[in-house]
Amino acid sequence: MTETHALPEIKPKDCDQYAGEVIEPQRRFPLTRFDHIALSTVPPYLVKGLIPRAGLVVIWGPPKCGKSFWIFDLAAHIDLDEETGADTLRDALNFHLRPAAVAVLAAEAVADDFHARFSATERAYRYRIVNRRAPLALDRGRAWFVPVPLDAGAMHEAARALLGKHDFTSFRAGGCQAKSPVKTLDALEVSRDGDEIRIEARARSFLHHQVRNMAGSLRLAGEGKWSRADMERALAARDRRAAGPTAPADGLYLIGVRY
Repeated sequence: MTETHALPEIKPKDCDQYAGEVIEPQRRFPLTRFDHIALSTVPPYLVKGLIPRAGLVVIWGPPKCGKSFWIFDLAAHIDLDEETGADTLRDALNFHLRPAAVAVLAAEAVADDFHARFSATERAYRYRIVNRRAPLALDRGRAWFVPVPLDAGAMHEAARALLGKHDFTSFRAGGCQAKSPVKTLDALEVSRDGDEIRIEARARSFLHHQVRNMAGSLRLAGEGKWSRADMERALAARDRRAAGPTAPADGLYLIGVRY
């Protein structure tokens, strides 16, 4: 019998920092007590940190994670061949993840058919733009610095053109491996709080670089270079060249996954 545990909320960190800290072969952490581990939607540093030296390991492909891709809410699942308490599992994982600055905050038993990637019904992303003349200090590497004035209201109006079910080829990365460019965008909202502009998007799933490509196009609307009609034309073109530039990865955050 297999026992499946969900491991929600892994502390956010820069994936490239983990690539430098954790992935060296001599620093992999053995988990010899577990015969079978299946991981999903976890960053590469966590996958490689949990590879045991013996036993069968199945790794369900983690999401692509570029420099400064930030994660606030992430779940993984592990299938165990023997019954293990949730607290014991959490503590064991955290012990073997040391000294990396990452922590599993909680674990709980779920149904055998639960899958941390494929059972998700909604994913939420936030993209942060700091819009001011002064350069970034504490937010360096954590947001897109745009010194020219942006109209958040115009950005929000243009964003409304992308809501619903569409072919998002114009906002899809060239190397995207999704079988279809058709996605349903449930929400795309733009708001301002002082110097910060936040773009928040919700959907069951997204294309590779979709949020960053939408953010780059919305900047054009904020600068007054694009209108909602321009966004509609870019979407209808089904051509990546018709949309705006890809926004930097620094401002992108995964803020929630709903099951």
